Amino acid sequence: MAAPDTLAEYRRRRDFGRTREPRGGDGAGPAGEPVFVVQIHDASTLHFDFRLEVDGVLRSWSVPKGPSGDPHDKRLAMPTEDHPLEYRDFEGTIARGAYGAGTVIIWDEGSHHNLSTDERGHEIPFAEALRAGHASFRLAGRKLRGDWALTRFRDGSGGDREAWLLVRRGHRAHGGTPDPRRARSARSGRTLGQVAGEGEGA
Repeated sequence: MAAPDTLAEYRRRRDFGRTREPRGGDGAGPAGEPVFVVQIHDASTLHFDFRLEVDGVLRSWSVPKGPSGDPHDKRLAMPTEDHPLEYRDFEGTIARGAYGAGTVIIWDEGSHHNLSTDERGHEIPFAEALRAGHASFRLAGRKLRGDWALTRFRDGSGGDREAWLLVRRGHRAHGGTPDPRRARSARSGRTLGQVAGEGEGA
């Protein structure tokens, strides 16, 4: 169960009378491995939202260029507020004028497995690895599969925003980052344009 205030910032930013985004808070996730979801969000800037289930919420990063299957690509990942686990099911249009206004599709989803270790090679809890600034994990999604890492390179203490890098580990994956406007939802097969055309809460 998430701590009572874990989602406070998420809720503070949203008017649930105007958005069909989930309020969240039951803390119940699917059985088995923790989940991940990658959503494409056509907001004020078009970007990918990378979300990992950690301690009853979805820890979230905005990845402007999306995840890359090339280990040489270091993709900027800017942390955003924790989202409720129910957000993994959200696909639709957030009303104009609301926070995050724009269309969202679920580009990929699946489970993730912790690969984080200390200097002696002993596994450390995923949440602890993130607090320390480096977490390794394996994705088992419909599109993203294999090993990845998130590494914090700016902690925000100097006045700049905290920032991370999302990097593929190991061999290069087939495919690559899609054109977000042509990409299709892993759930519905729809594009951003098709979801937007069906209106809010599609």
